Amino acid sequence: MKAKDILSHVDHTLLKQTATWQDIVRVCDEAVAYHTATIMVPSCYVRRIHEAYGAKLKVATVVGFPNGNANTAAKLTETAQALADGAEEIDMVVNVGWLKGGETQAVTDEIRALKSLCGNRVLKVIVETCFLTEAEKIAACKCVTDGGADYIKTSTGFGTAGATLADIDLFKKHIGPNVKMKAAGGIHTREEMEAFLAAGCDRLGASAAVKVLKDEFEKEEA
Repeated sequence: MKAKDILSHVDHTLLKQTATWQDIVRVCDEAVAYHTATIMVPSCYVRRIHEAYGAKLKVATVVGFPNGNANTAAKLTETAQALADGAEEIDMVVNVGWLKGGETQAVTDEIRALKSLCGNRVLKVIVETCFLTEAEKIAACKCVTDGGADYIKTSTGFGTAGATLADIDLFKKHIGPNVKMKAAGGIHTREEMEAFLAAGCDRLGASAAVKVLKDEFEKEEA
């Protein structure tokens, strides 16, 4: 797989609490130069990025991040503002406590409410697999499917562990046909990126992808 093909599936990510506007500009410029799928940034920067880059860059942001246990009204307000500011994709964090407590209908209803607000824009649901049992991961697949989300996503990158191929294999068995998969958290090497894509992921959340693949990309484009 060519570097440019891998990068076309990458949400180039900077979600550190310390990220400054100068840091954001750097990763936005990288996303434009290396043709990543999106730039994944904190919502406070979405409007400025949209104004600065326009159609050159697809902007994604997070909602309920990283814990997921804000109330639904707060998540809806956060989503509405992000969309108004120019976000084209929303990565929401599932309410892990509800999921672990068996309140799957509440989880599904929240996902459905956010997807209704997103309309044709993409909604990804971060289920934070590191905190879930296998049965809870299967339940999460049903919630994401029944809620109408576009993607199920493994991790925030802020939990105790990130994406695993075993979780992707489990997702494949239990998500609906219209749900795609995104692996995120702890993906650092070319080999890992290629393995997750080969396993069926459509997106990768990675902060290291451009750094790892930029030299190879430039040789391909030369």
